[in-house]
Amino acid sequence: MRLSDLPKGTEAVVDRVDDAHTNDPIAQRLRDLGFVDGEAVRVVACAPLGGDPLLIQIGFTRFALRRAEAARVSVRSEVAA
Repeated sequence: MRLSDLPKGTEAVVDRVDDAHTNDPIAQRLRDLGFVDGEAVRVVACAPLGGDPLLIQIGFTRFALRRAEAARVSVRSEVAA
């Protein structure tokens, strides 16, 4: 499942960030921000009518991501113990 498809309020765990091409700066920036394997993540809010941005929370930090950026993050629905 993609982070962009995760329903509002649902917790998941980051599986991986997909690179669009070699040395993808957006994918690297997402990893630098904490979107790494095993991190718990939650969609806090969504723009009206399915638009941008999505408000994403990792730990106590919140990020506004475009749907295209969130679509690069694969998540699994179970939360790490």
